[in-house]
Amino acid sequence: METIEFPEILKGLHIHLVGAKGTGMTALAEILHKRGALLTGSDVPDVFYTDSILHALNVQLFESFEALHVPANTDIVVYSAAYSREANPELRAAVQRNIPIFSYPQALGALSLHSRSAGIAGVHGKTTTAALSGILMETLSMPATVLAGSAISNFGGRCTLIRGDTYFLAETCEYRKHFLNFKPSWIVLTSVESDHQDYFPTYESIRDAFVEYALTLPEGGVLIFCADQKGAVEVADIVLQKRNDIQFVEYGFLAKGKYKIRDFHTGAGTNIFSIGDAPSPIELHVPGRHLVLDAVAAIALAESLFKAEASRAFGVEEWKKIADALSSFRGSKRRSEIIGEFKDILILDDYGHHPTAIKTTIEGVKKFWPHRRLIVDFMSHTYSRTIALQDDFVASFDGADAVVMHKIYSSAREQPIPGFNGMTLFRKLCGRRPDLIPIEIEASPAEDAVSDQISISLRQNKGVAIYSEEPMDARDKVLEILRPRDIFLTMGAGDNWKLGNAIAEKLSERPYSNAIKKD
Repeated sequence: METIEFPEILKGLHIHLVGAKGTGMTALAEILHKRGALLTGSDVPDVFYTDSILHALNVQLFESFEALHVPANTDIVVYSAAYSREANPELRAAVQRNIPIFSYPQALGALSLHSRSAGIAGVHGKTTTAALSGILMETLSMPATVLAGSAISNFGGRCTLIRGDTYFLAETCEYRKHFLNFKPSWIVLTSVESDHQDYFPTYESIRDAFVEYALTLPEGGVLIFCADQKGAVEVADIVLQKRNDIQFVEYGFLAKGKYKIRDFHTGAGTNIFSIGDAPSPIELHVPGRHLVLDAVAAIALAESLFKAEASRAFGVEEWKKIADALSSFRGSKRRSEIIGEFKDILILDDYGHHPTAIKTTIEGVKKFWPHRRLIVDFMSHTYSRTIALQDDFVASFDGADAVVMHKIYSSAREQPIPGFNGMTLFRKLCGRRPDLIPIEIEASPAEDAVSDQISISLRQNKGVAIYSEEPMDARDKVLEILRPRDIFLTMGAGDNWKLGNAIAEKLSERPYSNAIKKD
């Protein structure tokens, strides 16, 4: 895929961002601003956490899309992949005025040409691996820019860490093969499995996209892959058959060599593990075995970059810095994010929207807080994914003590499919989980009947499976079932995070906002 020329020197250039509030677009804005560009942007009027970042960057932000929003002195327009040149009035205006236009993936790819770049890829784990890699770049004083797909607490609540531009580490997305715009010398491959069924109808089609990406590595490039994940191993095997001029580095519990995870155990709020011949164990204070894998992927990438910069491997001093840095990691927005603890009820939020991510997140939370009851609220994202993986979805909740479900959060890229909806998935869940008392909440529920069902579940110490079409319709009933020491976890790429916020507000009697715009 050809990468359009993008100026290396950005100082003084006026760049207009269409869809500026998206997480990736805001991260890009941080980099462009740091390199001296003057920024304007446009998006919908809804307030997201990225609004505050854009305002801090002094981005003049329009909250609608109109041709007149594109300033007369605009040098470049960059747009979110959620919009099209044909349908968006600002992009149409830019075409008419012959202003150079770049999609977000194209702009990211163009920036990758101006640094020694590393692409972090995979169906799961991209954001956390990018975040952890950034923490290690900072502790090792590496001249790097790091872009993650969410706000990172260790980045000061920003999506990027900017310490120089010799190296560029970025989360790269497989959807519509967007990552082929990126030009990496290193690729971290966390996982490969069926997803984005509207574009990759079969597992083989998405697998082959990752193979194509890995084959873009230059001679001497490095492919770092997870030895525990079948799809990642398969991609590495296929690439190895085609290329013997790149380096293959495996990590994980099943890995051979220096990035093999050993002596892993979970204590009270801590994951402890060792790798290879590292001189001391490492602690992570975030839940989930999968996050241990992400941490080791970040270590493998960091050491490879460190060797390129310092011409040596880690010594005792670097290992101590790494252990201290990883111990300080407190997660990223919407990745097992702790919203707060109110009246001894812990509220979490997680973006996991694929069965594998849901299952591993639930397992991690249960092991991290083993004596607490877990209520999971889930909103499925896209009809194509939900239908293709429906059995896997319902099985992924086996570790939850109670489950709340809602309508399918449809993507702008697809239409609802007749005969399948959120209720279909909910009834399939109830068929699998006879231990849960099913409760269906209508928009105007029969209060007495629903309350009686909840009372029965509490009296019998049984869990419940609750369905409400809209997330907010379930608020009062969820509050009825919650009790001290419970965990309430919202999951998915929809807008059910609002329910967690509403429950937090009700329990604490103060407002909380967790809005995120992914595109």
